[in-house]
Amino acid sequence: MYMLGLGLVLALLKFLEIGPLADWSWWWVLSPFAIAALWWVWADSTGYTKRKAMEKMDQRKQDRINRHKEALGIQRRKPR
Repeated sequence: MYMLGLGLVLALLKFLEIGPLADWSWWWVLSPFAIAALWWVWADSTGYTKRKAMEKMDQRKQDRINRHKEALGIQRRKPR
């Protein structure tokens, strides 16, 4: 996501011809978009995206269980 933001900023600066970016080649300015696309291809093909989504969902579930236990006055188990 950072590469996408960087690409947008660089493209805007190049388009408006601000600073030293006016002299840069468009290939260098647009390269963060290519890096972001490669990252998304890798993340989806290896299952990284799905694994992170599952971890987030499991953490939310555990937090909800802990909140309900505290509301009922039940002590949470400490990890052994």
